[in-house]
Amino acid sequence: MKTASAKKPIVATPEKWLAARLELLREEKEFTRLGDRLAQQRRELPWIKMIKPYVFESPRGTVTLADLFEGRSQLMVQHFMLGPGWEQGCKSCSFMMDHFNPTVPHLAARDVSFVAISHAPLAEILPFKQRMGWAVNWVSSHGTDFNRDFHVSFTQKEIDRGQVDYNYTKMDFPQTEAPGISVFVRDDSGNVYLAYSTYGRGVEVVMTTYELLDLVPKGRDEGAMEYGMEWLRHHDRYEPAPAAV
Repeated sequence: MKTASAKKPIVATPEKWLAARLELLREEKEFTRLGDRLAQQRRELPWIKMIKPYVFESPRGTVTLADLFEGRSQLMVQHFMLGPGWEQGCKSCSFMMDHFNPTVPHLAARDVSFVAISHAPLAEILPFKQRMGWAVNWVSSHGTDFNRDFHVSFTQKEIDRGQVDYNYTKMDFPQTEAPGISVFVRDDSGNVYLAYSTYGRGVEVVMTTYELLDLVPKGRDEGAMEYGMEWLRHHDRYEPAPAAV
């Protein structure tokens, strides 16, 4: 059986443990207060009015960005990495969707609709969605500028050349599709605005499994891996867990 850590843990008396825990608690509370301040700043960001008439392919036909609100005033978009011709969606984006999927009714109760948008044609999205068992709205941006305008799709030439425009900077990127989360608002007159977008590690906001792993002694335990999230699989591709001894 594997031990919790290769490093020998510090073992303390209950009194010393409590003193260390209270010191950490002070740091945790400051981190929470910082998070509250950042959330307020995020809500106070200016908005950008959406002018371009994006039209997406959905199971019920073509829909506009405004249609995706489904009568609500706020819309959250997962930019899901599934490009044309891909056999399956990105495993990291799938990890995100595993967390998004059960939140959809709770978001709806707070005036927020959810949709996943991918570059692949709808006919390539729906079989993967069915395989994974997700009950979410998912549309295709294939043939539109949407993914390009939000800097989550690149040409192979751009990848080979390096320095694509992603996460508000120029950087090398290994794939033609990239992850992100965007938030839109619709006013009473029907105008749609971009309120917020986050990319890179910013998408970890939805990966609550990572937050839970941060609580255990081994943490995310990715230091010895070739790349972060190397351990990750689509949820129907994990090997059965070994029996408890």
